Amino acid sequence: MSVAPLPSPPRVLIVADNASAAFGGEAILPLKYFTLLARRGRDVRLITHARNRPALEAAFPDLAARVLYSPDTAAHRWLWRIGSRFPGAIRDHLFGNLMGLVTGWQQRRMAQALIRAGGIDLVHQPIPVSPAAPSLLFGLGVPVIIGPMNGGMSYPPGYADFEGRAAQLFVALGRPLAGVLNRVIPGKRRARLLLVANARTRDALPVRNRPVVELMENGVDFTLWPQAGARPAPQGPLKLVFMGRLVRLKAVDVTLQALALHRQAHPDRPVTLAILGDGPELGALQAQVQALGLDDAVTFHGFLPQASCAAHLAAADALVLASLRECGGAVVLEAMAMGLAVIASDWGGPAGYLTPDTGILVSPVPRAGFADRLAEAIGTLARDRAAAHAMGSAGAARARAEFDWQHKIDTIETLYRQALTDQGGRAPRVRDPARSS
Repeated sequence: MSVAPLPSPPRVLIVADNASAAFGGEAILPLKYFTLLARRGRDVRLITHARNRPALEAAFPDLAARVLYSPDTAAHRWLWRIGSRFPGAIRDHLFGNLMGLVTGWQQRRMAQALIRAGGIDLVHQPIPVSPAAPSLLFGLGVPVIIGPMNGGMSYPPGYADFEGRAAQLFVALGRPLAGVLNRVIPGKRRARLLLVANARTRDALPVRNRPVVELMENGVDFTLWPQAGARPAPQGPLKLVFMGRLVRLKAVDVTLQALALHRQAHPDRPVTLAILGDGPELGALQAQVQALGLDDAVTFHGFLPQASCAAHLAAADALVLASLRECGGAVVLEAMAMGLAVIASDWGGPAGYLTPDTGILVSPVPRAGFADRLAEAIGTLARDRAAAHAMGSAGAARARAEFDWQHKIDTIETLYRQALTDQGGRAPRVRDPARSS
């Protein structure tokens, strides 16, 4: 499809509740679009919540004039206090969405003011990545692009207890109600273009008859996660690293069980594990390490900035991520970029990143044997260090060829132009490198 050239790159507004590397998860996505477009000399601005101001002003003082902040309010604080008393799924989905609506209403009005002043051609809302979450960005007078979204996931069979009964009921009722909510709040129904990471997310969209393009939400910034230099011949123990929040769904406890099983079966093939992250499971995991006698093999480093995480990855042999509900899994791409082999659950996002040449996917089903299968994967890398090295090299090449954030910015700029020039309601045809493999 030919696209009529625009006289200049469009003036873009990125709108996001969170935009920060400090919060982790999806909050990094709008920050990447904003900063990488700005570094290309594009006229791009960002609206985000005031909680992000200290980190953004410290990290990007030269971009401070381009950022507007929606204020924290009594409604935000009241919803946070009430929501903190509920189970995780209810807290995150119900109260998280309610707070998001408060913020969304503020940011909609801010966006309208910028557009009325004549400074914006297009609005891009990268998060929330949940396909069910409603968007208040409608009726702005300029095209709106939403996504890439990634969701529609459930736990593997046999893991229903990871959500309590109340949470299960809420999720079961919430998904059908998402369609009603997205009719009342029609941002996604009126968007010029919806971006989704995969077919699973496309199927989970609560709206139909809108142009949809598949584009993976995650990427690698090679200025932050550079490929490590030539690795010396493997010596000493196999060095594993986990990077992420210490929450139950990450299944770090199963990883520890697998490590203990490997040690019992192969005491001559030592393995260590560096845990980079913090969260509510920290105390339980530390107690488990002691109970399993792994004190000499497992080290907890707490939450670390990205530069420190990159240093740990550069010294490691492989990443392990046994997560049970990982829609994306950016840490897998970051580890691949730095030349690490990867052991990951064959469930959700990591299954779309890894190939047999770059890592080992381990099925979490059936649940009873998950730790044994993880132990076997660990043993494979510990036994054949040359194979682990080869996986890391292949992963680095794949990450650079298919998941570079610069490629993603090329793609999103193409989509911006097509959203501005194509008024026919058709989904643009673009090439996502990650989809061509």
